[in-house]
Amino acid sequence: MNDQFADIFTETHCPEQSQLLAYVNGTLTPAERHEVELHLQDCGMCAEAVEGLQAITEKERIPGWLRQAKWELLRKLRRKTHKKREVNLYLFIAIVALIVLLLAIGLWWGYHFSR
Repeated sequence: MNDQFADIFTETHCPEQSQLLAYVNGTLTPAERHEVELHLQDCGMCAEAVEGLQAITEKERIPGWLRQAKWELLRKLRRKTHKKREVNLYLFIAIVALIVLLLAIGLWWGYHFSR
């Protein structure tokens, strides 16, 4: 996939996905758990993500679902950028056609009135 869509959370200071999953599963050390809890107090997005993860009963399936959601998001983003390119291509063709039409009218006009 395109590098510009590699990870939408690269610029944040949020815990990694694996850390949040480990927090939900209770496999973090006490110090790591404390760090995540401090972060959750300040970050509503991560707090809601953890709340949603905790509501899931089949926790062993979470990594697969997250992978699937990420690929689906990347596919949709890629499709959106592809549609933008199509629109730009159609706009370019329309502009070129308009220029050719205007040149043809100008040449006809010049030929018609030069007689």
